[in-house]
Amino acid sequence: MLATMERVSILQNADELAEMILHSEIGENYLISLYKMRSDREAQQKISRFVSLKDMYEEVQRFGKYHPDYKRINLETREAKRAMDMHPTIAEFKRAETELQGILDEISMKIGKAVSEYIKVPTGNPFFESSSSCGGSCGTGGSCSCSA
Repeated sequence: MLATMERVSILQNADELAEMILHSEIGENYLISLYKMRSDREAQQKISRFVSLKDMYEEVQRFGKYHPDYKRINLETREAKRAMDMHPTIAEFKRAETELQGILDEISMKIGKAVSEYIKVPTGNPFFESSSSCGGSCGTGGSCSCSA
């Protein structure tokens, strides 16, 4: 791949955009909340407990309701998830993460549409999805009767 001036310019612009996002209020809020969450010992314990229970949950799901610990593991996993999500520093981080993801989705859509209106940008946000019957991400080229 030959490096042309156009490609170099695109890469420089992408780096500048990334820097602008990182230094924006939303980007800085994300980094601060990430630091707080990683520094919070109680939050890290809750995350660690949830991850270990999640591994057990996945093992139990292989056998479903026939596993002897099915109900207990399901209940403990849900309780650990709720406790983790309700912890202030984790909740703050998740809000900041969602806000940053929204900005990144919006930028991705603008860049994609600048190239072509037919480019599918996987945002995971229904607000940005196309108005087709399948949400624009079926990948079947319209065989599902969507308007791809």
